[in-house]
Amino acid sequence: MREIVNVQVGQCGNQIGSAFWETICAEHGIQADGTYAGTSDYQKERLNVYFNEASQGNKFVPRTVLVDLEPGTLDVIKSGPMGTVFRPDNFVFAQSSAGNNWAKGHLTEGAELIGSVLDVVRKEAEGTDCLQGFQLSHSLGGGTGSGLGTLIVSKIREEFPDRMIATFSVAPSPKVSDTVVEPYNAVLSASILTENTDATFCIDNEALYNICNRTMKTQTPSYVDLNKLVSSVMGGITTSLRFPGQLNADLRKLAVNMVPFPRLHFFLPGQAPLMNTGSQGYTKLTVPELIGQMFDVRNMMVDIDPTRGKYLAAAAIFRGKLSHNEVMNQMNVMQTKNSTNYVDWIPNNVTTSVCDVAPQGLAMASTFIANTTAMQGMFGRLHEQFSVMLKRKAFMHWYTGEGMSETEFTEAGSNIADLISEYQQYQDAGAEEPSRSERQDMPMGGKNEALGAMTAGMQAVRM
Repeated sequence: MREIVNVQVGQCGNQIGSAFWETICAEHGIQADGTYAGTSDYQKERLNVYFNEASQGNKFVPRTVLVDLEPGTLDVIKSGPMGTVFRPDNFVFAQSSAGNNWAKGHLTEGAELIGSVLDVVRKEAEGTDCLQGFQLSHSLGGGTGSGLGTLIVSKIREEFPDRMIATFSVAPSPKVSDTVVEPYNAVLSASILTENTDATFCIDNEALYNICNRTMKTQTPSYVDLNKLVSSVMGGITTSLRFPGQLNADLRKLAVNMVPFPRLHFFLPGQAPLMNTGSQGYTKLTVPELIGQMFDVRNMMVDIDPTRGKYLAAAAIFRGKLSHNEVMNQMNVMQTKNSTNYVDWIPNNVTTSVCDVAPQGLAMASTFIANTTAMQGMFGRLHEQFSVMLKRKAFMHWYTGEGMSETEFTEAGSNIADLISEYQQYQDAGAEEPSRSERQDMPMGGKNEALGAMTAGMQAVRM
């Protein structure tokens, strides 16, 4: 069995992490005290991926490390309904705070705590039979989640270079902003994630608020509502890791199918069905409707429009008692109808898997993971805000006072600018080459020239 070690960092990371554990404990029949009370064999078959079995029989402990620079959020989790399910030694915290400052989380306060965090991570990794990788949940806009979160990612990459690292990263949004220095924190974090993670699932608060307001009809959504949405997406993405299935059965397979170029590993997740709880009893879901919702811009968890870019690769995970043939046929219909939204130089770039286990309270559901060039919209937004502040060196003294230099800011900014241009070049790559029908009519010499030109273009982008 290939195990995953989960790490949740900062207030946001711990809140969405706790919601995730609530969701998967319910799906696997694990009660609040960790005892197994499931009714089906499939619930227990791959429990080892996320849970350790305790020495006293029938008790399962989440394989997770809960990290924060202040004890407040972790105290709330300990005293909450899921508090007793986590191992007490795995709560790692300090008595200070990062104060929304990336440099404090990454260089000073966080650097003092990193040794204790890595000790617990090492202990969890050593307790596995065959570790497949790490999963980290954090925000990019705050101080602890972004600064200490990326420090943990860098250290794990140094210590476990051959293991997979996936992150669930909550990005700052254009309208819902907690702090004025979010662009600094987010760009500094994203620069490190670009180099050190294998898969980053991006989520932003703006998209979550829009879903709650427009789709779920919740006028004033609380963080509990937003966390519930995030946990449903995290539960969907990890379905094929937690339950028996044929496709994307581990993090490496998912990354191989989804990441055509190493730096372009930022994914856009979507979820269906999303509807007002009051109207659930009046609706009968069908597979075409589920697929239609799944590809709908309003169901995406990042505030960008995928139709403004092209899909490099995508994965669709369906849950429930569904006909495999119907799912495949309807997915083919959707792809054919929207063929212009996909790059035509990656054949069969949408993978589909079906799991018989539906989420709690639903007959069927689906989760969509897209690697789309439209993600440059999110990075472009952050980079623009970052550049405007950096030009005037606004708020920079808070960072330089913690030991950072100005060049670190400019390097992070240029790294994200390179990422944006890389997305744009691959988006335009299809337009520069002849279409498939034109290639078929072309003499062999012309085909070789076109292929050579495209290969040279790709090499230039990599360089």
